[in-house]
Amino acid sequence: MIVVLMGVTGSGKTTIGRLLARRMHAVFADADNFHSDANKAKMASGQPLNDQDREPWLERLNLLLSEWIQQGQSGVLACSALKQSYRKTLARCLPPGSVLFVWLDGAKELIAGRLAERKNHYMNPGLLESQFATLEPPSDALRVVNDREPDAVVNEITQFVKGEEEKAHGIQAV
Repeated sequence: MIVVLMGVTGSGKTTIGRLLARRMHAVFADADNFHSDANKAKMASGQPLNDQDREPWLERLNLLLSEWIQQGQSGVLACSALKQSYRKTLARCLPPGSVLFVWLDGAKELIAGRLAERKNHYMNPGLLESQFATLEPPSDALRVVNDREPDAVVNEITQFVKGEEEKAHGIQAV
């Protein structure tokens, strides 16, 4: 099982992703680490990325997910995946049902407060508005409001994942 935690900057993808990967005994990757230096510089200067900037990045991430599947590894990817077309690129050519998108949602004020506390991150907090403007809320993802302690959020996700795995293996809960 591969879980892609998606959402705007500051929604908690990395924090939740690391904890979720530990719980799932899975590998973890932060999509931020796959951005080109040019993309990082653009965001640091307050300029939002466009689709052309994102395409090679999304292609690299799709290859990563493919490698995980080929190696039989479970994984958690923290990735904004703000548009449906981005999510399609991430899941392209992967087996049906192998990727679960989890949308970490939250109030703009809560997320802005988190961004204000961040240190040493290239993402300019001024880009939050553009992130919300770009976001296409998914209809095919688990929506989790990340306004609680990380353990509670991870518990909600792991319960859902466990249920999905049981369905896939024909196991019924008693």
